[in-house]
Amino acid sequence: QVQLVESGGGLVQTGGSLRLSCAASGRTFSSYAMAWFRQAPGKEREFVAAISRRDGSTYYADSVKGRFTISRDNAKNTVALQMNSLKPEDTAVYYCGATLRSYLTARDEYAYWGQGTQVTVSS
Repeated sequence: QVQLVESGGGLVQTGGSLRLSCAASGRTFSSYAMAWFRQAPGKEREFVAAISRRDGSTYYADSVKGRFTISRDNAKNTVALQMNSLKPEDTAVYYCGATLRSYLTARDEYAYWGQGTQVTVSS
């Protein structure tokens, strides 16, 4: 089992940057694939980015490719999301998720979630 705590959200202007961090408890962090999802008001939680547990392969939603970068540090049990060139449509609560399964872009594959961190991008 793993517990996740996100941090780093806030208010930023269009074109700005934020770096989200997710700290995980437990000794088996490297066994989990990790991902970021987001949920805007009135919308379903959607996939943003994921990183595999084995070779560090990364996956991104088309809407964030080239702007967001996911990374992990297995020694520190953390996963980060660097967000650049932010747009108002990036405004959402961002959630960190952990999974032992393989279909990394699917919300239902993730058994563990953090409490979320709010990102607001002003126009």
